[in-house]
Amino acid sequence: MNATVLTSVAITGFTVAFFHAAIPTHWLPFVLVARARGWGRSKAIAVLALAGLGHVGLMTVLGLGIAWFGFRLDEKIGAAFPWIAGGLLLAFSAYYFWRQWSGQGICHHHPPGSKHEADEHCGEEHAESHWHDELKDSPLVAKSGGDWPAVSGLFVMLTLSPCEGFLPIYLSGVQFGWRGFIILSVILALATFGAMTLFTWFALIGFDRFRLSRFERYEAGMLGALFGVLGLLIVALEH
Repeated sequence: MNATVLTSVAITGFTVAFFHAAIPTHWLPFVLVARARGWGRSKAIAVLALAGLGHVGLMTVLGLGIAWFGFRLDEKIGAAFPWIAGGLLLAFSAYYFWRQWSGQGICHHHPPGSKHEADEHCGEEHAESHWHDELKDSPLVAKSGGDWPAVSGLFVMLTLSPCEGFLPIYLSGVQFGWRGFIILSVILALATFGAMTLFTWFALIGFDRFRLSRFERYEAGMLGALFGVLGLLIVALEH
């Protein structure tokens, strides 16, 4: 039972982290800044990797807090914890389905305060033009002052956009102790770096017309389905 649940949690975690990192906000700014500043592919990927360390690092710290709290809770309630974890996953599932139904699952990965934040029809071409508009007067693309403003700006931007959908995955792995936390942290890093590097590299070599708008539009619903299946699996196996 433990191996089955841990495998299911790991697969769900990889799926959530990979497709979250595939959203253009995690790689398109690096492509546009690299083009504007004339960076080579190696330098662009290196800057992406540095920013990815901040992104994954913050998520791991948040996951550590959830794990620590979960371990303390598990010590007190014991066998009831899988039921609570399963119930919370089902609650997260209902929340994401509500977001999808209410229209809030559509293209919500633009910078806070952006006029495009609530745009319900932003396909890939629109996403790129939006980023062009938002970056054109930014120090990220200004060639004066060296590369430090661009590197530090991209680092902060990506670090402060955590994958909130992965936090329930950390919660569902609490019953596996520190082993589960380490496994999930490695999966988070591999999936995130893998997706960002893949799409950045493809865009830099010219394959930059990915049709991710359908996934982006239904991301909340997909998360709801994943969390629902995982929650039901945990409860069913415990029963």
